[in-house]
Formats: sequence, C-alpha cells, structure tokens
Amino acid sequence: MTTDRTPEAGVHRSGFVTFVGRPNAGKSTLMNALVGEKIAITSSKPQTTRHAIRGVVHRADAQLVIVDTPGMHKPRTLLGKRLNAVVQTTLGDVDVICLCVPADEPLGPGDRFIDQQLEGFPRARKVAVVTKTDAASKERVAQQLLAVAELREWDAVVPLSSVRGTQLDVLLDTLVGLLPEGPPLYEAETLTEEPLDIRIAELIREAALEGVRDELPHSIMVTIDDIVRREDRELTDVYANLWVERDSQKGIVIGKGGSRLRQVGADARAEIERIVGTQVHLDLRVKIAKEWQGDPKQLGRFGF
Repeated sequence: MTTDRTPEAGVHRSGFVTFVGRPNAGKSTLMNALVGEKIAITSSKPQTTRHAIRGVVHRADAQLVIVDTPGMHKPRTLLGKRLNAVVQTTLGDVDVICLCVPADEPLGPGDRFIDQQLEGFPRARKVAVVTKTDAASKERVAQQLLAVAELREWDAVVPLSSVRGTQLDVLLDTLVGLLPEGPPLYEAETLTEEPLDIRIAELIREAALEGVRDELPHSIMVTIDDIVRREDRELTDVYANLWVERDSQKGIVIGKGGSRLRQVGADARAEIERIVGTQVHLDLRVKIAKEWQGDPKQLGRFGF
C-alpha cells in the first residue's frame, strides 16, 4: 500500500511492526488491508496463520514492515508449541507490537495472557488495536476500548474495521510515528518476501479450510511439488499435495464423488491465477501423513 503523505521535514522512518492476539482476532485481514494486497490467507477457522509472514507498506516518509504471526494460544500439539515459538522470536525483533482484540467478543483470559507476555519485550512500543468494529455496536466498541485501556498504559489505542477500511489511515500514521528514523529496508516494488510456492500452498490451504469440520483445519497441510510455466501458452501447471492425518479426514476433504476437492481446486485456482498472471492447471492430490502435528520428523519436513 502506498500513500502520498508529505514527508515530515525530510525525515524517513522504517521498522518492523507485528500484530499479536488470540486466534481469529483479525490480524491477517488487517495486514492485507494495510499492504493493499492479499499476502496472508484468512479464514474463520482459528490458527490459520502458521509462520511469520512479512508485508511491506510503502510511503513517501516511511516504510513499514508488518510481520503477521500465528495466534498465541495454549498449545495441544508439538505444532502448537512451535507456532508459539515463532511468535516469541518475532516479538523480540520488532519495533512496535500491536495487540489485536476483536470488538465483537468480550475481553477474555486469552487476551490477558497475551498482554502479560508483552512484558517480556520492553524495547518494543505497544499499541492496542480493537478490530472488527463493523461487527459491533458503538456501545460495544466503547466498552471494549475501556476494557483494553485497563490492561496497561498503551502508546496508542486504535479502533478500526479492516473490512470497511475505517481508521486504517489513523493506525498507519500512529505506527509510522512510533518507528525509528531510517532508510527503506526493501525495494519500492516489494510487497512481501514470501516465495511463490509458499503463497500458492497457503492459497490452497485457505480454500481447503472453508466448510470443513472443526477438528479438521489443524490437520490440513499443503506442499508444492512443482510450478511449471508453459512456453507455448499462457498457462501455469501447479502440482500440489494436500495432507491430512487420517483416512477419515481424507474422505472429508475429497467429498462425495470428489465434489469437495473439485471445489477446493476451483477456489484456489482463481486466487493463484491472480498472483501468477496466467491461467492455472492445478493438479491436487490428497495424501495422509499420520498424526503429523506431533511428529518431529514430519514437522521438519513441512518446514516447522
């Protein structure tokens, strides 16, 4: 996302900001809205984000690198422990930490736990972001702002709606003001450093997450075997694997007569075509990696 805000007396600021919060607090949607392009996948399912994703916001007076992280939670698997470790590592390297709290849900133990974790990172400035104001009444938003203000003394508190774009400019100005002075960290055309194969795998996983049972999302993993751009026509072949942990889950993902898998392929293909710039032939296979979330070897193979 690029804005035309006039530089502050020739000062240029640059630095790293991360959004933390419990799962499904709107962190990835917010990052996409600020960057102006879909960098992180989103879903109504918790724990959608599985690794730190960087998106870059360019302004005349600043460059803001946003690091989206997995939601902090009480881990039940080895995967969960490793996702929490990703968050902890990220928090130690950023200039500003934003705690995202949805306006339409009461402040809970999970929010307070994450707020307490922020004490371990005294160097970073702290901002509270009340997300999803479009899903709550004005009275409910006001109550949430009061509840958040009682957690600690924040550098700023900003309510916003990523979906409607409300107050995004206020948050961006606030974050830029908290960054140190410095030169740009990325080239002007860079919006993310995510490799193409990872972005495609995530888009397939996003499509697979929709409409599945509650116990299945955590078990879904996607890997890419190959991406081949055909020389004779505007077509890209993508060969991908969709992994689950059990035979019963494989049946759910494929669906009756393959209907569910075809829908996943169609939804993912539309998104993949947007980022590769050609039509896409998606070869998607469903495979089983038994109980991979708790298997150190398989987690390593999947990049965790």
